[in-house]
Amino acid sequence: MTGTETSGKETSGVETRGTETYGMEETAPVTEVPAPTRRRRARTLLVASGFVVVTAVAIGGALGLGGGGAENPAAPPRTDSTVAVTRATLVERTKVDGQLGYGAEIPLPVKATGTVTWLPEPGARVERGDELLRVDDRPVVLLYGTLPMYRELGLGPAPEAEPGRGENKNVRPSGAPTPGGAGASDGPDSGTAGNSGTPGKSGTPGKGTPAPNRSAPPSGTPTTAPVALRGMDVLQFESNLAALGFKGFTVDEKYTSGTVDAVKRWQKSLGLPQTGRIGVGDVIYASGTVRIGHAGVRLGAAVSENALTYTGTSRKVVVDASALEATWAVRDTKVTVHLPDGRPVEGKVTSVGNRATAPEGNGDGGGNGADGAAATVPVTITIADQRAIGRLESGPVTVEYVGRERKDVLTVPVAALVALAEGGHGLETSEGTFVAVKTGLFADGRVEVSGTAVREGLKVRVPQ
Repeated sequence: MTGTETSGKETSGVETRGTETYGMEETAPVTEVPAPTRRRRARTLLVASGFVVVTAVAIGGALGLGGGGAENPAAPPRTDSTVAVTRATLVERTKVDGQLGYGAEIPLPVKATGTVTWLPEPGARVERGDELLRVDDRPVVLLYGTLPMYRELGLGPAPEAEPGRGENKNVRPSGAPTPGGAGASDGPDSGTAGNSGTPGKSGTPGKGTPAPNRSAPPSGTPTTAPVALRGMDVLQFESNLAALGFKGFTVDEKYTSGTVDAVKRWQKSLGLPQTGRIGVGDVIYASGTVRIGHAGVRLGAAVSENALTYTGTSRKVVVDASALEATWAVRDTKVTVHLPDGRPVEGKVTSVGNRATAPEGNGDGGGNGADGAAATVPVTITIADQRAIGRLESGPVTVEYVGRERKDVLTVPVAALVALAEGGHGLETSEGTFVAVKTGLFADGRVEVSGTAVREGLKVRVPQ
């Protein structure tokens, strides 16, 4: 030993003062963790453990793995709304396309002959007493009526001579016996006589001398004035003449001398020769004021029956309705017309065509065409309130009509219907049960329902 002293333990040659070693391996020094940090870590571990437990429970519940036969947790409450079964009237409305305008143009029955010298502008309105056109510079005038002009109007000629005699049957030649044969008297005070030759008694003033006929005109002169023409056409014409302000006659079926005088005054106002007679081509009758369509002739051309067309002055709608689905088109049926700007106006069916028009590709007048389109019939709809249409004269419109109607029936929103597994439809009550129903008319988002378990006021679910 070289002056180094140990306590009986061999060392590694490292001197340690005040410290004894016992042959153990030296370890790294331990750092002490403060108390607050330890508590935070403990809480973190607890929270993580709790999350794992909750997640496991949730998964087990979802998979139906709960133990001990415990009941499943209650389902969350439904958020669907409920409505009551109500009693109402359902109306099925259908829309079809139509065209606004003045209707089909009709040819004017022009019967004048000659050259067309003036025509009105298309769209012009012509009223009673106005000129429709001029032929040979003579006006053809519009009058109101339904009976067409079929003959000349004026005073008739005097009666013709009796056939086979060559003389007027109302004229007695000088020396002819009085009516009634020989021995007839002209009157109690006539002074004529028979063959006795005694004045004032039967016989003639002188034997063999004929008695003078004081009532007979000179030989060959007719005794009657021109015959007054009669007929409904006379009454129609005289009604128009009086409406134009020409008086002095009785409006009836007789064309008298008073009518002649009034006609002459009317002809003078038109710049015509004052004949007192009305030719077949001088006037044209229509039911009222007309709107001029298009001209079928040019100025300077010979007039024809299709020289001019016209329409009424009221705007109307024409619908080409399917011949298979035109049961709604009945005269006086009320409809709603939606104008091009969306405004609705009330209309009424006034006429329905009785002849179907086949679409292109099918000439049989009915059924379907080659493209599947059905034959159509024209349906005319009038609009009473013409002001409601505004300035619009033509254009496409939509016509809405009532197809079917169910009054006082049980109804629910269409969204409340559910499909049943066994087929058909049903309703889910607010208690979660299902009842089968029979559906009827669908209209305006609602449906007619019926069934033994359906009653007014029943609460049913409408899925969201």
